[in-house]
Amino acid sequence: MARNTAFILVGVALAAIVVGVVTFNVLNLSEAYGGGPPYYSRTTNMDKWSSPLPVLGPIDVLVAIAVAAYARWWRRQR
Repeated sequence: MARNTAFILVGVALAAIVVGVVTFNVLNLSEAYGGGPPYYSRTTNMDKWSSPLPVLGPIDVLVAIAVAAYARWWRRQR
């Protein structure tokens, strides 16, 4: 029973992390590319603008690895 409880708790925590990362991505991409004319935020202060992709990429890779590890754990449980 303890293994099943741990499995469920890890799954819930992982789901919360995935929701948080998706929210983080949406907020950063909408901030970087703006809601005005095409690429409004990027062209307003071009000297200060930086692409958010180098930060978002590694975070997404880490979460994808965690999801893959959980899926493998789920398959081994059955």
